[in-house]
Amino acid sequence: MTDPQPTSAVPDAEAAEAGLFDNLWTVPNFFTLARLLCLPLFLWLLFSQDNRAGAAWMLVALGSTDWIDGYIARRFNQVSEFGKMFDPTVDRLFFFVSVIAIIIDGSIPLWFALAVLLREVAVGLMMAIATLFFEMERFDVTWWGKTATFLLMGAVPSFLIGNADVFESGFFSVMAWLAGIPGLALSYWTGITYIPQVRKSIAEGRAHRADRVPSAP
Repeated sequence: MTDPQPTSAVPDAEAAEAGLFDNLWTVPNFFTLARLLCLPLFLWLLFSQDNRAGAAWMLVALGSTDWIDGYIARRFNQVSEFGKMFDPTVDRLFFFVSVIAIIIDGSIPLWFALAVLLREVAVGLMMAIATLFFEMERFDVTWWGKTATFLLMGAVPSFLIGNADVFESGFFSVMAWLAGIPGLALSYWTGITYIPQVRKSIAEGRAHRADRVPSAP
Protein backbone atom coordinates (compact mmCIF):
# COMPACT_ATOMS: atom_id res chain seq x y z
CA MET A 1 0.00 0.00 0.00
CA THR A 2 1.40 3.35 -0.99
CA ASP A 3 0.17 6.91 -0.97
CA PRO A 4 -0.55 8.23 -4.43
CA GLN A 5 2.38 10.64 -4.85
CA PRO A 6 5.57 8.71 -4.05
CA THR A 7 7.86 10.53 -6.44
CA SER A 8 9.95 13.61 -5.98
CA ALA A 9 8.51 17.07 -5.68
CA VAL A 10 8.96 18.75 -9.08
CA PRO A 11 10.10 16.89 -12.19
CA ASP A 12 12.94 18.53 -14.07
CA ALA A 13 12.51 19.88 -17.56
CA GLU A 14 13.98 16.77 -19.17
CA ALA A 15 11.54 14.47 -17.34
CA ALA A 16 8.66 16.80 -18.12
CA GLU A 17 9.40 16.46 -21.86
CA ALA A 18 9.63 12.66 -21.73
CA GLY A 19 6.73 10.74 -23.22
CA LEU A 20 4.70 8.21 -21.27
CA PHE A 21 6.12 5.24 -23.17
CA ASP A 22 9.72 6.44 -23.40
CA ASN A 23 12.22 4.14 -21.62
CA LEU A 24 9.48 1.56 -21.18
CA TRP A 25 11.65 -1.57 -21.12
CA THR A 26 13.65 -0.96 -17.97
CA VAL A 27 14.68 -3.23 -15.09
CA PRO A 28 12.45 -1.38 -12.56
CA ASN A 29 9.41 -1.77 -14.81
CA PHE A 30 10.11 -5.49 -15.26
CA PHE A 31 10.46 -5.84 -11.50
CA THR A 32 7.11 -4.09 -10.99
CA LEU A 33 5.57 -6.38 -13.61
CA ALA A 34 6.92 -9.43 -11.76
CA ARG A 35 5.28 -8.20 -8.56
CA LEU A 36 2.00 -7.75 -10.43
CA LEU A 37 2.18 -11.33 -11.74
CA CYS A 38 2.38 -12.55 -8.13
CA LEU A 39 -1.20 -11.41 -7.56
CA PRO A 40 -2.81 -14.53 -9.13
CA LEU A 41 -0.40 -16.67 -7.11
CA PHE A 42 -1.53 -14.96 -3.90
CA LEU A 43 -5.19 -15.61 -4.75
CA TRP A 44 -4.40 -19.23 -5.67
CA LEU A 45 -2.66 -19.84 -2.35
CA LEU A 46 -5.46 -18.25 -0.36
CA PHE A 47 -8.51 -19.74 -2.06
CA SER A 48 -7.45 -22.81 -4.04
CA GLN A 49 -4.88 -24.13 -1.57
CA ASP A 50 -6.47 -22.70 1.59
CA ASN A 51 -2.93 -21.72 2.59
CA ARG A 52 -3.44 -18.59 4.64
CA ALA A 53 0.09 -18.57 6.01
CA GLY A 54 1.65 -18.95 2.56
CA ALA A 55 -0.52 -16.18 1.12
CA ALA A 56 0.30 -13.93 4.06
CA TRP A 57 4.04 -14.44 3.79
CA MET A 58 3.81 -13.62 0.08
CA LEU A 59 2.22 -10.29 1.02
CA VAL A 60 5.02 -9.67 3.49
CA ALA A 61 7.65 -10.42 0.85
CA LEU A 62 6.02 -8.19 -1.74
CA GLY A 63 5.57 -5.38 0.75
CA SER A 64 9.17 -5.57 1.93
CA THR A 65 10.49 -5.44 -1.66
CA ASP A 66 8.26 -2.53 -2.73
CA TRP A 67 11.18 -0.08 -2.50
CA ILE A 68 13.51 -2.06 -4.78
CA ASP A 69 12.13 -0.93 -8.15
CA GLY A 70 12.26 2.72 -7.11
CA TYR A 71 15.81 2.31 -5.82
CA ILE A 72 16.96 0.66 -9.06
CA ALA A 73 15.33 3.39 -11.12
CA ARG A 74 17.12 6.16 -9.21
CA ARG A 75 20.44 4.36 -8.72
CA PHE A 76 20.89 3.39 -12.38
CA ASN A 77 19.11 6.37 -13.93
CA GLN A 78 16.21 4.30 -15.28
CA VAL A 79 13.39 6.57 -14.14
CA SER A 80 10.54 6.66 -16.67
CA GLU A 81 7.23 8.43 -16.88
CA PHE A 82 5.52 5.07 -17.33
CA GLY A 83 7.24 3.70 -14.21
CA LYS A 84 6.08 6.68 -12.17
CA MET A 85 2.49 5.62 -12.94
CA PHE A 86 2.95 1.85 -13.18
CA ASP A 87 4.59 1.26 -9.79
CA PRO A 88 2.04 3.08 -7.57
CA THR A 89 -0.82 1.64 -9.67
CA VAL A 90 0.43 -1.92 -9.09
CA ASP A 91 0.93 -1.18 -5.38
CA ARG A 92 -2.60 0.11 -5.04
CA LEU A 93 -4.12 -2.73 -7.10
CA PHE A 94 -2.32 -5.35 -5.03
CA PHE A 95 -3.38 -3.67 -1.80
CA PHE A 96 -7.06 -3.42 -2.73
CA VAL A 97 -7.27 -6.95 -4.14
CA SER A 98 -5.46 -8.45 -1.14
CA VAL A 99 -7.63 -6.66 1.44
CA ILE A 100 -10.85 -7.57 -0.38
CA ALA A 101 -9.66 -11.19 -0.72
CA ILE A 102 -8.94 -11.36 3.01
CA ILE A 103 -12.39 -9.91 3.71
CA ILE A 104 -13.92 -12.71 1.62
CA ASP A 105 -11.75 -15.21 3.47
CA GLY A 106 -13.08 -13.82 6.76
CA SER A 107 -9.65 -13.38 8.35
CA ILE A 108 -9.85 -9.64 8.97
CA PRO A 109 -12.46 -7.67 10.95
CA LEU A 110 -14.85 -6.14 8.43
CA TRP A 111 -14.96 -2.71 10.10
CA PHE A 112 -11.16 -2.47 10.09
CA ALA A 113 -10.82 -3.49 6.45
CA LEU A 114 -13.55 -1.09 5.33
CA ALA A 115 -11.95 1.76 7.27
CA VAL A 116 -8.63 1.08 5.55
CA LEU A 117 -10.22 0.91 2.09
CA LEU A 118 -12.30 4.05 2.67
CA ARG A 119 -9.19 6.07 3.51
CA GLU A 120 -7.36 4.75 0.46
CA VAL A 121 -10.26 5.55 -1.87
CA ALA A 122 -10.70 9.06 -0.43
CA VAL A 123 -7.01 9.98 -0.63
CA GLY A 124 -6.61 8.33 -4.02
CA LEU A 125 -9.55 10.28 -5.48
CA MET A 126 -8.25 13.53 -4.00
CA MET A 127 -4.83 13.02 -5.57
CA ALA A 128 -6.24 11.86 -8.92
CA ILE A 129 -8.64 14.79 -9.23
CA ALA A 130 -5.98 17.30 -8.19
CA THR A 131 -3.50 15.85 -10.69
CA LEU A 132 -5.81 15.31 -13.68
CA PHE A 133 -8.04 18.37 -13.44
CA PHE A 134 -5.91 20.90 -11.56
CA GLU A 135 -2.46 19.80 -12.77
CA MET A 136 -1.09 19.44 -9.27
CA GLU A 137 2.64 19.00 -9.07
CA ARG A 138 3.91 15.84 -7.39
CA PHE A 139 5.11 16.00 -3.82
CA ASP A 140 6.87 13.60 -1.50
CA VAL A 141 5.03 11.27 0.85
CA THR A 142 5.65 12.40 4.42
CA TRP A 143 7.59 10.30 6.92
CA TRP A 144 4.37 9.80 8.89
CA GLY A 145 2.61 8.63 5.75
CA LYS A 146 5.33 6.06 5.12
CA THR A 147 5.09 4.94 8.75
CA ALA A 148 1.31 4.46 8.46
CA THR A 149 1.80 2.44 5.28
CA PHE A 150 4.46 0.29 6.95
CA LEU A 151 2.20 -0.46 9.92
CA LEU A 152 -0.82 -1.35 7.78
CA MET A 153 1.26 -3.48 5.43
CA GLY A 154 2.31 -5.41 8.51
CA ALA A 155 -1.17 -5.59 10.04
CA VAL A 156 -3.05 -6.95 7.00
CA PRO A 157 -0.99 -10.16 6.52
CA SER A 158 -0.78 -10.52 10.32
CA PHE A 159 -4.56 -10.87 10.47
CA LEU A 160 -4.28 -13.59 7.83
CA ILE A 161 -1.54 -15.51 9.67
CA GLY A 162 -3.48 -15.04 12.90
CA ASN A 163 -6.30 -17.08 11.40
CA ALA A 164 -4.04 -19.75 9.91
CA ASP A 165 -3.50 -23.16 11.45
CA VAL A 166 0.15 -22.51 12.33
CA PHE A 167 2.00 -22.32 15.63
CA GLU A 168 2.74 -18.59 15.30
CA SER A 169 -0.91 -17.59 14.75
CA GLY A 170 -1.41 -16.39 18.34
CA PHE A 171 1.58 -14.06 18.14
CA PHE A 172 0.44 -12.55 14.85
CA SER A 173 -3.13 -12.12 16.11
CA VAL A 174 -1.72 -9.75 18.73
CA MET A 175 0.70 -8.08 16.32
CA ALA A 176 -2.13 -7.38 13.87
CA TRP A 177 -3.85 -5.12 16.40
CA LEU A 178 -0.63 -3.61 17.75
CA ALA A 179 0.27 -2.48 14.23
CA GLY A 180 -3.23 -2.05 12.83
CA ILE A 181 -4.80 0.41 15.26
CA PRO A 182 -1.97 2.99 15.28
CA GLY A 183 -1.46 2.46 11.55
CA LEU A 184 -5.13 3.13 10.81
CA ALA A 185 -5.24 6.23 13.04
CA LEU A 186 -2.03 7.57 11.54
CA SER A 187 -3.22 6.95 7.98
CA TYR A 188 -6.33 9.07 8.56
CA TRP A 189 -4.30 11.81 10.21
CA THR A 190 -1.81 11.93 7.33
CA GLY A 191 -4.69 11.92 4.85
CA ILE A 192 -6.02 15.08 6.48
CA THR A 193 -2.57 16.71 6.51
CA TYR A 194 -2.28 16.09 2.75
CA ILE A 195 -5.16 18.51 2.08
CA PRO A 196 -3.17 21.74 2.62
CA GLN A 197 -0.21 20.20 0.79
CA VAL A 198 -2.44 19.44 -2.19
CA ARG A 199 -3.73 23.01 -2.23
CA LYS A 200 -0.16 24.33 -2.05
CA SER A 201 0.99 22.05 -4.89
CA ILE A 202 -1.93 23.13 -7.07
CA ALA A 203 -1.04 26.78 -6.48
CA GLU A 204 2.63 26.09 -7.25
CA GLY A 205 1.67 24.28 -10.44
CA ARG A 206 -0.41 27.23 -11.57
CA ALA A 207 2.44 29.62 -10.81
CA HIS A 208 4.93 27.53 -12.77
CA ARG A 209 2.57 27.30 -15.75
CA ALA A 210 2.05 31.05 -15.66
CA ASP A 211 5.82 31.57 -15.69
CA ARG A 212 6.15 29.39 -18.77
CA VAL A 213 3.49 31.26 -20.74
CA PRO A 214 5.26 33.76 -23.02
CA SER A 215 4.21 37.35 -22.50
CA ALA A 216 2.46 39.20 -25.29
CA PRO A 217 4.74 41.42 -27.43
